[in-house]
Amino acid sequence: MAASDRIIHAETRACTALRALRFSEPVTHVYNPLEYAEKPHRRYLRRFAGAPREALLLGMNPGPFGMAQTGVPFGEIAAVRDWMGVHEAVAKPLNEHPKRPIDGFECKRTEVSGQRLWGWASTAYPNADDFFSRFFVHNYCPLVFMADSGRNITPDKLSAPERESLFAICDTLLASIVDAIRPQGIIGVGAFAEQCAKRVFGNRYPIGRIPHPSPASPSANKDWAAMATRAMREIGYTFG
Repeated sequence: MAASDRIIHAETRACTALRALRFSEPVTHVYNPLEYAEKPHRRYLRRFAGAPREALLLGMNPGPFGMAQTGVPFGEIAAVRDWMGVHEAVAKPLNEHPKRPIDGFECKRTEVSGQRLWGWASTAYPNADDFFSRFFVHNYCPLVFMADSGRNITPDKLSAPERESLFAICDTLLASIVDAIRPQGIIGVGAFAEQCAKRVFGNRYPIGRIPHPSPASPSANKDWAAMATRAMREIGYTFG
């Protein structure tokens, strides 16, 4: 079975389990782009998820103007559409937050983290196939969490019982993704993803990290691409 199909099967199982979870305040809305943005997400998988790969670059969870809109991890619209060649119809989540509408590829907002990460990748690899022949990018958690105000809530900020239930499902999904693409190593995009990989795999894979490109991180606003390239080299990967 192709790596992409194995991931799709694993995500289908994960989505069934995720639907049974309930989250308390401050979380009022939960989006799952694996479901309503299924078409572009699966297009991304079928185009770029292969085996083996040198490394899996692992993110935390979808951003409201990236994967939440396009179904692609760190899915800044221009990069997904123009560099990856992925552009499919996106439906609506069941309980759409009025302050965080899903407009798919018509969204006018920019996901800065995705703009930085995919800008870094596309500068080094003008042809997306060249990047994805070495690396694959996926998120640890597929869900977006929002407060009533529209504020984004990251998975690490959930209550302990909610994290435990969620992480059990995400751990299983991560193990399935790694089994499908057979990477030589795992690179966390930020400390949270690195910690998740270490919890799931222990010493079975070399695990490192690059800085997270979020504008909420002051250091990321100072030539993040150069820092990421340097971090890749320090953990043993050439880039570009």
